[in-house]
Amino acid sequence: MIRLMTLAAALCAALAAPAPAQSVDDIAQVRMLPGWRTDAGRHMAAIEITLAPGWKTYWRAPGEAGIPPSFDWSGSQNLRTVAYHWPVPEVFDLNGMTSIGYDGHLVLPIEMTPASADAPIRAAARIDMGVCRDVCVPLTVEVAGDLPPTGGHRDARIVAALSDRPFAAAEAGVGAVDCEVAPLEDGLRLTARVDVPALGGQEFAVIEAADPALWVSESDTRRVGDTLTAQVDIVPPRGTPLAFDRSAVRITVLGTTGAVDIQGCD
Repeated sequence: MIRLMTLAAALCAALAAPAPAQSVDDIAQVRMLPGWRTDAGRHMAAIEITLAPGWKTYWRAPGEAGIPPSFDWSGSQNLRTVAYHWPVPEVFDLNGMTSIGYDGHLVLPIEMTPASADAPIRAAARIDMGVCRDVCVPLTVEVAGDLPPTGGHRDARIVAALSDRPFAAAEAGVGAVDCEVAPLEDGLRLTARVDVPALGGQEFAVIEAADPALWVSESDTRRVGDTLTAQVDIVPPRGTPLAFDRSAVRITVLGTTGAVDIQGCD
């Protein structure tokens, strides 16, 4: 079931020109792919999002113009934890602002750990997500599936999405990762210097803090030789002290030949 969140949609639409009238079902089709139970006792399923031509949806860190997706699994049964395996996103421009996401189609593998390994999982999620073309439209999506403890098959769509992941730091030949912090009036400025081979094209670095309440600006990304430098401003909610852990910083570098996912910095 998909329903339009009209107030939030109106706020997003104010950022762009009006689009032709179109029903929600014409924009996005969302379903759960049931997948298979792994040898480790976890279940590898996926959310598949199919969008109408010209529409895009967003990565976990959507950029300055994007709408971050959120997932509520509280309606599930026999589900202890979930882990998301995001495929490599692309960087695109929306009305002069940078966004990060997927054009037309996304298979998002989700690794589920059951509370009881021998019992089925009843997976039920409420997903708040955004889709954009000329306007940004927030959607609320509800998906569900029964995932048995045995059987299932290695769905080729999920396998392909799992293979389309960023390289880990060691795989990409990442060397030193240094972070320098300078105070600002309302937060701090983080400058990350990463020794990493070039990933091709106009590289773009995304820096994420462990605390989702912290606002992180779009990075200023530059490269000199094998060193990539990314600088962002980080600001806490008004009236909230800033607690920042460098070891929990996540840096994703995106390029035309791939991406690398870096956990923590010195």
